[in-house]
Amino acid sequence: MNKEYLNIILADHDEGNLILLKNILQEFKIQAKVKTFCNGKDMMDYLKKNTVISEVLFINYYLPLKSCIECLQEIKSDQKFDSMTTIVYSENLSPEEEEEIFVAGANIFMKEPDNYIDMKKKVTDIISITWQYHTSGLNKNNFIMKV
Repeated sequence: MNKEYLNIILADHDEGNLILLKNILQEFKIQAKVKTFCNGKDMMDYLKKNTVISEVLFINYYLPLKSCIECLQEIKSDQKFDSMTTIVYSENLSPEEEEEIFVAGANIFMKEPDNYIDMKKKVTDIISITWQYHTSGLNKNNFIMKV
């Protein structure tokens, strides 16, 4: 991978979360091109139409119009998205819900912290690992993580 930036999609119904994540991503040494969506339907329409496949997708578990699980299942069923790392985040999920997101195709579950410093650390760790996978050509298909 020769490019020096990541294409990142953020999907969340809460505009505050979108702004927070976007601000964190702008502080990285790794450049990011960020596209945001407030619901699952618009995000999936964009993904299906766009020829450039984003490397990273942050998706809130509680996404309106098309659920997080429905989006993950659609993404997993289309091989063109195999290189995309999917991160689902939420303040609190049951162990069953966490398992469900991994079965549906998520690579990472991030428990959403309640403060900026912890959120920045988690997002930084996720982006660093994702960057390593993309620049090293590692197989992401078996990659799962919980932070």
